[in-house]
Amino acid sequence: MTACTSCGACCACFRVDFAVYELESEGGSVPDGLTVEVNGNTARMRGTDHVPIRCAALTGRLGVQVACGIYEWRPSPCREFEEGSEACHRARARNGLPPLEADLG
Repeated sequence: MTACTSCGACCACFRVDFAVYELESEGGSVPDGLTVEVNGNTARMRGTDHVPIRCAALTGRLGVQVACGIYEWRPSPCREFEEGSEACHRARARNGLPPLEADLG
């Protein structure tokens, strides 16, 4: 199990905005029903548009076991997010999770 499948902090910390062309209705793969319109050019994952943040596609319990219900169809900000990055560490801290251990391997 990777840290990401036991964490989920990023899905409960950041607003997820992306270009509307990533929506299914616009030829992309992100399900429209899990998004809200921001403006004519931008969509946002539902649940990341208010506090407390929790993406509508996130299943499970933070810090225990989580999954993305649309992992194969997730928007670009989610695809680009890096485990162990500074943003990852901030998200973990905001959700009361300890920092990831450095891979000494």
